[in-house]
Amino acid sequence: MRKRIGSVSHYYNRIGVAVLELDAPLKMGDRLLFLGHTSEFTQPVGSMEIDHRKIQEVGAGAEVAVKVIRRVRRGDQVFRISADEEIEPSVDELQAA
Repeated sequence: MRKRIGSVSHYYNRIGVAVLELDAPLKMGDRLLFLGHTSEFTQPVGSMEIDHRKIQEVGAGAEVAVKVIRRVRRGDQVFRISADEEIEPSVDELQAA
């Protein structure tokens, strides 16, 4: 099951970190789907910070920095998905394989 939890407000390319504006709570280990015009991938939350302090969970309405495995863009939507849900690879990912 997929639930929208927020969107990307900023991306720091050099360090691979996205700032998320949250509409719902988020905790370490949650599995996220990043979905945008050129982004579509899943990853678990492995590192999360607010004001350069590592945190384990955060509530709705917060801005949180999350380490991401791929580039994201401002406005990309962020969803929490169940651990057993698999997202089909995009056409670009299939062509690159």
